[in-house]
Amino acid sequence: MSSIVQGFTKSLAMTILSEIGDKTFFAAAILAMRHPRRLVLSGCLSALIVMTILSALVGWAAPNLISRTWTHHITTLLFLAFGLWSLKEALFEQGDAQDLAEVEAKLDQDWKANGGATKNSSKVDDDAKKQQRSFLSQFFSPILLQAFSITFIGEWGDKSQLATIGLAADENPFGVVLGGILGQALCTSAAVVGGKSLASRISEKIVALSGGILFIVFGIQSLLSPVES
Repeated sequence: MSSIVQGFTKSLAMTILSEIGDKTFFAAAILAMRHPRRLVLSGCLSALIVMTILSALVGWAAPNLISRTWTHHITTLLFLAFGLWSLKEALFEQGDAQDLAEVEAKLDQDWKANGGATKNSSKVDDDAKKQQRSFLSQFFSPILLQAFSITFIGEWGDKSQLATIGLAADENPFGVVLGGILGQALCTSAAVVGGKSLASRISEKIVALSGGILFIVFGIQSLLSPVES
């Protein structure tokens, strides 16, 4: 039980500090301003849950493919590297408004390429007519699929995905999945409800600095802890 709690708390803390101010966070905030929030939240959160489960499965399978000693050492190096990477981003790189503007410009480009079709469909969803739509048609809504695809592609190969793989390889994968899903739900809900106004107030430097310190703490803890047989 203690291993599940440890995996849960580590995953929850890591997910929140990795996802707040991330490009997918900004994308969810901007999409929620243009489309029905429930569809954006459903699409983004579904993609993040799928990604979390897939990452945890890869991490869980890793010790069965290579020795647990190697996976432990790789995970330790991964945490330390991500910690230094996050600290570098916090201290030497510009973020904040630049990332938000970049994501917004990309979404504007996609919206113009689609001829504003998604905007028109969002107005229909906001009408009373949305109550007449079947569950199946809402499930395959272009807005939901757009939110899902943007989030899934944005998270693929991202630092948080690799960290989840490493965490699941070294901790209880069930706890990692639960913590990751809760963290993703909290961050995505905040982005969708708060919108662009919330996203623009978040200091990426502070978030990156906090995340970097957390990763380094995880790395040191992993370095000092014995390898479980």
